[in-house]
Amino acid sequence: MLLCFIFAFEDPRWWDYPGFELWKFVNLAIFVAALVYVLVRKANLGAAFRARAESIKAELEKARAERDAALAKLKEVEERLAHLDSQVATIKERSMIEAREERERISRSTQDEIAKLTAQAQREIENAATVAKKDLRRFTAEQSVRLAEDMIRRDIRPDDDARLFTRSIEEMGARR
Repeated sequence: MLLCFIFAFEDPRWWDYPGFELWKFVNLAIFVAALVYVLVRKANLGAAFRARAESIKAELEKARAERDAALAKLKEVEERLAHLDSQVATIKERSMIEAREERERISRSTQDEIAKLTAQAQREIENAATVAKKDLRRFTAEQSVRLAEDMIRRDIRPDDDARLFTRSIEEMGARR
């Protein structure tokens, strides 16, 4: 007890400082070393860690490749977007030219159709005029014959009729 009393008033040594006792750190180091030995040697965790490290490296390489591909695609899209205005202007200009050509084609087609219809109408008018002239000639001839018959019936007497009949028979006999 006396020994305890003497040590109680004596300054503690650095390895025996309260809360900082050296034996705790030595004990922890031995425990960690034993744990590492058991895990690495006995549980074959070294191979597992190496395999995991390799898979992480492979995933990092894959991620880099995907990032590079994404950056290349982004660059391509940005280039396409940069040329988009000129493409839109080109398409707009081309569509205007095509619209103008289509209007001209429709106009030419309409003019051709008008010319065809005009020619057809002219032919129909000429045909109608020809038919009308024929009908008029026939009507005129019929009317002339009817008027001539009326005049003959009115002007010829029975004795003129007999004389004409006799003359016709004599002319027929002379011809034979």
